[in-house]
Amino acid sequence: MRTTIFILAFGLLTFSTAFAADDEKSNKATSGETAFINKVADGGMTEVELGKLAEKNGQKENVKSFGAEMVKDHGKAGDDLKSVAGKMNVTLPDKVSADHQAKIDKMSKMSGEAFDTAYIKGMVEDHEKTVADFEKANTEVKNADLKKFIDDTLPVIKHHLKMAKEMQAGK
Repeated sequence: MRTTIFILAFGLLTFSTAFAADDEKSNKATSGETAFINKVADGGMTEVELGKLAEKNGQKENVKSFGAEMVKDHGKAGDDLKSVAGKMNVTLPDKVSADHQAKIDKMSKMSGEAFDTAYIKGMVEDHEKTVADFEKANTEVKNADLKKFIDDTLPVIKHHLKMAKEMQAGK
């Protein structure tokens, strides 16, 4: 009887350990998912920094308010992404890439009309690329948490693109 109980207990332990290992594997990010997460984190941090500049250096009120929205929305998305990345054992960058820092530095030297024009042009270009990246990732990503992040964030990015295009068109 004790042997039977031991064998059953050992079998259950082995069975549950195998499932736990499978769960861990399914949460591990693929190289493509890791690349996407890092790209989104870098872009989001850049949008926050550029949004702060828009609030400070922008001339038009709609540019300033758009900048404030970028800080709020991309800050929230960054927090959400950090949570997803943590579950997937992906370490996010703690600062923007050198390319993005150069863009921030360039924009920080601008103000008024020149800033507004360059900022809105950049926001249209950046959000077009980001929408395309999110739509592509949505077809490739397997992780459920990352898929949910994409599904929740993509409409916000599309809204930002629409707003930026309207400002660019003078509406």
